[in-house]
Amino acid sequence: MKFIHTADWHLGKIVHGVSMTEDQRFVLQKLILLIEREKPDVLVIAGDLYDRSVPTASAVNLLNEVLYQINIEMNVPIVAISGNHDSADRLAFGSTWFRQSRFYLAGKIEKEMYCPVIEDVHFHCIPFAEPGIVRHVYEDESIHSHHDAMKVIIERLSEKMDRDAIHIAVGHAFVTGGETSDSERILSVGGTGNVGAELFSPFHYTALGHLHNPNAIRHETVHYSGSLLKYSFSEAAHTKSVSIVEVNGKGTLSVRREALTPIRDMKEVKGLFDEVMEMDETDDYMKVTLQDEGALIDPMAKLKQKFPNILHMERAAGKILSIETVSARRKQKNELELFGEFYGAMTGLDFTDEKEAYMAAVIDDVKKGRDQA
Repeated sequence: MKFIHTADWHLGKIVHGVSMTEDQRFVLQKLILLIEREKPDVLVIAGDLYDRSVPTASAVNLLNEVLYQINIEMNVPIVAISGNHDSADRLAFGSTWFRQSRFYLAGKIEKEMYCPVIEDVHFHCIPFAEPGIVRHVYEDESIHSHHDAMKVIIERLSEKMDRDAIHIAVGHAFVTGGETSDSERILSVGGTGNVGAELFSPFHYTALGHLHNPNAIRHETVHYSGSLLKYSFSEAAHTKSVSIVEVNGKGTLSVRREALTPIRDMKEVKGLFDEVMEMDETDDYMKVTLQDEGALIDPMAKLKQKFPNILHMERAAGKILSIETVSARRKQKNELELFGEFYGAMTGLDFTDEKEAYMAAVIDDVKKGRDQA
C-alpha cells in the first residue's frame, strides 16, 4: 500500500502581519494534484491542521473544502490527528461519524484509542497531549514529561498489536535531537517536552508532525514530513515537501519526498542598500539585512518598491553608527557634499555635475547674503 505523509498545515497562519491563506490554498491544490497522480491508499496529516486553537473562518472554510475534495470527491481515506496548535476538543467534533466516509480523525487522547485498519495496515493515532492530560486519562501518577506520556501510550498500544501486521504510528512530538525553527511553539522548558525516538520501535514507520524541517532528524523509521510552507525566515533554506511511503506485505518501506512549489518563496538577502536595490524584482517574501554604515533615509519604502512582499528589514549588527560618530563624519564634509548625500537618499537619482554646479551657486549666494547681513 501507499500513503502520503504530511503535517503542520497551520491554516490561518499570519507571518509578520500577512495572512498566508492564499499561499496555503495554492499549495494545497498542488497536494491535490499530487494525490491525483500518485493515487495513494491513505493521506496522513500528523497534526497542526490549524495555527491556533480558535481558527479563523477562512481557515475553517479552507480545511473543509480541501478535506471534502480529497475524502469525498476523490474517495481517499484520511488519517489525521490534532497537534499542539489545534484545539483537541474542537477538532474532535464529528470524528465518530466521519469514520463512515473513512476520515479517521483523532482529536484527543482517550484510554482506548481507535485504530483504523486500511489495506491490512494498522494506523495508530497519537494526538498531541500535555503530560497532565495523559496522566489523568491513564490514571498514572508516574507521568511527568512528554517522554513519560508517550512511553505509557505506546506501551498500551503495543499490548494489543498483531505482531504479524504492519503498524504505522501517527504522532505530534519533539523527538530528542530534532532541529527546530522559529515558527514552532515550544512544548515545554528544560527538555521535558522531548520524546526519545526509541519509543517508536514497535512501529514500522512513525509519521510525525511538529518540527517544520523534513530533515529535522535522521532515523530509519521515524520521520517528519515538515510543514506545508515556510513560516519563518529561519526556514528559508528548507525545501518543503510531503513524504510518499510505500509498504510491501513484509513491512519493508520505501520513502521518497515530493516538493510542493509555493506561489511565493521566502528568502533572505544581505548587502549594502545600493546592492540590494540592484537585485531583480520579486514577489517572494523577503527579509533584507542592510550592511550600510550610518543613517539611511526611509530605506523600507524604497525597498518595498522593488520587493512588494518584503516582510522584514533590519540593520546588520555593528553597522549602525552612533549619533556622535555620524555627526563627526558630517562635520568633515562641506555643505555641497552633505546636500549631495541628501539628494541621492531622497530621490534615488545621481547628483550630476550640472546639479552640483547649480547647488554650488545657490550655496555661494546664500553665504554671500549671510555675510552681507
